[in-house]
Amino acid sequence: FGSRLSTARAGSPRFPAHSPVGASPVLKAMPSKRRNNGRSKHGRGHTAIVRCCNCSRCVPKDKAIKRFQVRNMVDASSQRDLRDASVYSTFVLPKLYMKMLYCVSCAIHGRVVRVRNKVLRASPEGRIYVRPGKGKGKGGGK
Repeated sequence: FGSRLSTARAGSPRFPAHSPVGASPVLKAMPSKRRNNGRSKHGRGHTAIVRCCNCSRCVPKDKAIKRFQVRNMVDASSQRDLRDASVYSTFVLPKLYMKMLYCVSCAIHGRVVRVRNKVLRASPEGRIYVRPGKGKGKGGGK
């Protein structure tokens, strides 16, 4: 099987049949889009797999986009009812902290992260994420 494969490749533009004696092909490094290749795996060979909370895609744990979602345990109207019925005047309802893990596709689609140009990706200012406020975005809305 191996000999058949090599003869089929020989003579094609990508695999020349013969090369000059002593000449070796020069291998150039592929350009890298990001300094960390989109991961924070430095020195580790393998990392655990997590599931995207939106589409359930398997994503390496170091590549997943992680965000904490802080919510009230009850909605505003129920919170008001509880506050009126409560004996304690200063009781604060606990909040719900959920760690959301997104794959890159869902994070971009759901506007968790934005696409940035090359200059912003490289600069320290581009790494600081400023969440857009309500009604202050580019789009006019409906």
